[in-house]
Amino acid sequence: MPTPTAPAANAEGIRIATRSDGRRLGATWRRDGSVNFAVYTRHGQAVDLVLYAPGSETETARVRMSERTRFVRHVAVEGLAGGWRYGYRVHGPWMPEWGLFFNPDKLLLDPYARHVDTSSRAHPWMLGVAANGKRHRRDSGPVAPKAVLPPADDGFDWEDDAPLDHPLENTVIYEVHVKGFTRRMESLPEDLRGTYAGLGSENAIRHLVNLGVTAVQLLPVHHHLDDDFLIHRGLVNYWGYNSIGFFAPETRYAATDDPVTEFKAMVKSLHSAGIEVILDVVYNHTGEAGPSGPILHFRGLENAAYYRTRPKYPEEYQDYTGCGNSLNVTHPNTLRLVLDSLRYWVEEMHVDGFRFDLAVTMGREPAAFNAESAFFKAIAADPVLSQVKMIAEPWDIGRGGYQVGAFPSDWAELNGKYRDCVRRFWKGDGRVLGEFASRLTGSEELFHYNGRRPGCSVNLVTSHDGFPLNDLVCYNEKHNEANGEENRDGDSHNLSWNHGVEGPTDDPEILALRNRQVRNFLATMFLSQGAVFLLGGDEMGRTQGGNNNAYCQDNEISWFDWKRAGDYSGRTEFVRRLGEFRRKHSVLRRHAFFSGQPIHGTKVKDMAWFTPEGESVTQSYWNADQPGAISVVINRNAADRRFNGWRLHQSDTLFLLFNARAKPVDFKFPGGEDIVWEKVIDTAEETGFVEPDAIRCERCETVTAIERSLQVWFLKEGSFTQSQTPTKG
Repeated sequence: MPTPTAPAANAEGIRIATRSDGRRLGATWRRDGSVNFAVYTRHGQAVDLVLYAPGSETETARVRMSERTRFVRHVAVEGLAGGWRYGYRVHGPWMPEWGLFFNPDKLLLDPYARHVDTSSRAHPWMLGVAANGKRHRRDSGPVAPKAVLPPADDGFDWEDDAPLDHPLENTVIYEVHVKGFTRRMESLPEDLRGTYAGLGSENAIRHLVNLGVTAVQLLPVHHHLDDDFLIHRGLVNYWGYNSIGFFAPETRYAATDDPVTEFKAMVKSLHSAGIEVILDVVYNHTGEAGPSGPILHFRGLENAAYYRTRPKYPEEYQDYTGCGNSLNVTHPNTLRLVLDSLRYWVEEMHVDGFRFDLAVTMGREPAAFNAESAFFKAIAADPVLSQVKMIAEPWDIGRGGYQVGAFPSDWAELNGKYRDCVRRFWKGDGRVLGEFASRLTGSEELFHYNGRRPGCSVNLVTSHDGFPLNDLVCYNEKHNEANGEENRDGDSHNLSWNHGVEGPTDDPEILALRNRQVRNFLATMFLSQGAVFLLGGDEMGRTQGGNNNAYCQDNEISWFDWKRAGDYSGRTEFVRRLGEFRRKHSVLRRHAFFSGQPIHGTKVKDMAWFTPEGESVTQSYWNADQPGAISVVINRNAADRRFNGWRLHQSDTLFLLFNARAKPVDFKFPGGEDIVWEKVIDTAEETGFVEPDAIRCERCETVTAIERSLQVWFLKEGSFTQSQTPTKG
């Protein structure tokens, strides 16, 4: 196929510079005032840079990128200014059977675009394949997303902003959607609600600080595409797991026409309050979907490099994500793109870490998961990325896709086994007690093998993907009818329990039990070793009406109801006090796993488990087919000496007791006769906390925990250094 004739620039004032550079991809300002454009395509035969003047909806100029360095096409252009928009058109063979989808009728987004002009919606003109199976000839230029050329210097002043670097074991993550968090916050001006500026506002940050949050984890803020099937239903991709711009903050969350600067200001404000920013990133697939989906960038630039295709059938994708395609990070150019994107968000946008969606896909090399893949090695060797938080969602839908505990030593993971086990325990399932003890103490069997620590376990009970906590105790079944898929979407295995009535009820006994179960879940998380993961809104009773897959609900189903928050102020206060209690007691934030052995030259173990009768736990009790009832003593000397500044007064000796049975259980107190215990937490109480000095137990034999409740006592007086045998009656 002959190379097309090269068109020249056709607008007054637009000139091609004499030299350009293929080493830095994207659009880069040069010292002489020109802009260097560079894009990767190996099999593309020619590339046109298409320019749009500010305010113009039609092409202003088209420039042939005539210079080539290896597989990078590049050109430098004079006469541009910030605010110009641009895209690419790539000429080359249309040979789907070889995995080649070049189509100059499609305007392509720069993969390195820092700013995309408007929110992006799928459109029939973006399709690559026509109804007859041949190349789609309709020009996508009028509807395609376009990159916005940033100013040469945005003038943003970070002042003394610096990484906060909170240790993982001290971290309390608050997962939140930028828009949903403040969309209904009436204390904010209307134009700031649901925006980066809204999240960075004083009112929003005050709520986070009050809760004791140390990091916000933002649902995807990379620029994304609304799927055509959702648009046809009158819905949108609210969660944003459909990225098309790995460098560009989503335009629809900006209160201004400058989302980059607004995002930076948000990060700066959160940092000044001591709150880190973690981005939920989707590098496993893109919004281009399967081969018959839209041509937006990668497919039209170099399909076989950017996507995993089948070796014998390159027109088909290897889909480990369920979204039509999987990004091919085994290719050096794609790997470079991902690393460049990550570094940009750290160095230029000052974020503190990343949560990788379907992270197993990133480590498949070539098909099986490999913790020593090029992707993980590249991050470990990178002087920037190796210093920030890396959190894996440790699964995908491919073969061998569940890899909890298998990631490299410098990665943390969302602990799905913790979530499922804690749900089963408080639901009253049998044969879960032994695993519950492991989850409470940091899931050592999952994480210790390669030098990892308890903080690598990110402990969650709920997340955006599933029921919020209020719905977890109100529904046995999902109710996703509003999604338009006849309730077929979403996970049917929720390990939830409605406690007698499906959905809302006025029954006071059911309401009391539901609220106690919520307190049980929250307290268990804050008492567990590892990082705490709190779904935003769980502290204020947020409900989705039983929808466990609200990915397409950009409405009251998903948005925070701040008026409702007033009815759940007690729950918010409970979370605040749990965070305060956890910060006070460094034994709950250990850098190393418990050993179960004597510590610091004493005869006392760092922790010990007991049956309600005060006996040591046997293997048969761990495996009993009945709801769990167990207690544990954590000695204050178990505080990590090196990392938590071991001092006796940094923590109390704690006595934790858990009763998941449907009846009250009497627990014997451990320790000698000369000691006094004081109760601090009791989920049987509406507040969850007991006032100081209100309940003490001196020389007590037993204490009763009502059905489905937990208690925490601390050693008020006496020494717990000679005996860890239970008090005898």
